[in-house]
Amino acid sequence: VLQRGDVQVALISLDLAGTSADVARRIQQQVAAATGIPASNVRVCSTHTHSMPAFLYLRQWGAIPVDYMAVVEKRAVEAVQLAQADLAPAKLLVGKSRAVGGSFNRTTPDFKTDEAFGSDSTDSERWLDTMLRVLYFERGDGKHNLLWYHFSAHPVCYADGQAGPDWPGLVRDSVKASHNVAPSLLQGHAGDVNPGAGDPWRGDAEQTATAVHTAITEAMNNLQAVPVTTLHSQTTSHGVAFDMELFAAWLTRYRDEPAKCASGEWVDAGFAQDWYEANVKRPADQNHLSVMISAMQIGDVALAFHPSELYSYYGLAIQRSAPLSDMIVVGYTDGLIGYLTDPAAYRAGEYAAMTVPRILDYPPFTQTAAAQLSEAVVLLLKQTVR
Repeated sequence: VLQRGDVQVALISLDLAGTSADVARRIQQQVAAATGIPASNVRVCSTHTHSMPAFLYLRQWGAIPVDYMAVVEKRAVEAVQLAQADLAPAKLLVGKSRAVGGSFNRTTPDFKTDEAFGSDSTDSERWLDTMLRVLYFERGDGKHNLLWYHFSAHPVCYADGQAGPDWPGLVRDSVKASHNVAPSLLQGHAGDVNPGAGDPWRGDAEQTATAVHTAITEAMNNLQAVPVTTLHSQTTSHGVAFDMELFAAWLTRYRDEPAKCASGEWVDAGFAQDWYEANVKRPADQNHLSVMISAMQIGDVALAFHPSELYSYYGLAIQRSAPLSDMIVVGYTDGLIGYLTDPAAYRAGEYAAMTVPRILDYPPFTQTAAAQLSEAVVLLLKQTVR
């Protein structure tokens, strides 16, 4: 919980695969009732770990654990209450460092990194944001200090059927040991990003945790104080456009030749049939998905929040156009809608563009949906920053 004057905001980081917008809304409303912090000033973020459940519908990915979800919602509210009770004067310091070997663009070997990203960079190429950012709140009066870090990489490393901690849990343990503070992760634009250096493709938890821990240490060694003269938060709705023409073509294709819809982007015959039966009567005028996007200013630091798995280019584009140089773009927040990709992903029929909408039970998004959401986020940032 952060406070300046009569403004309070709450940041919650849940080590989950993701939450629905309804779950986030319930937490926000319960926090508001319990603490007086406006629901619109409460952000519910997920690390997107694949070793924990998802609190949203995912076709063929298992049932929603309703009892556990209720426990997490209750604990989230309690955590905000405890944080509010623990408020104390603090000094904000920020730092950053590149996490070498901590991530790679999993869609192509021919990607460029943030070091080459400039005013003329476009989504015709694939990118990778290697920068790790740290927000460190230094407090007195015997209060423990707080550390938040932001990095863009899927957490999942385990492919053996075992529920490993993925890398965020290992980072938490190593930073606690080295800096005597348990860090919280704000997940970034990880839509096309896997952990590690690329071999193995899924990533190695220990290798990634080492790279991230090293970057956090370097960032902590180069912290700069940021005066906090203002604290604001703004939230607005944004319509993520569906490609209803492509959606209609999917329905026609399955209706006419279901036997040919049993692999690839259709996953398998059972998946395809279930998807078709659930969507054949979807109203054709439901041409967008309404989501919440948010912006926050903490002194000279800006944060943006959205519920998607953005491809790297768009996170970098938001940072490029942001009104403050210290800019953190946080995905998987206040819901999860899956990937927002570049147009090339649609042309190539990539899993992120074609299969994942079916898993979440949405029509496909348009090829420009990611660019439009990014533009909306930048506009909100410019309206928020004073």
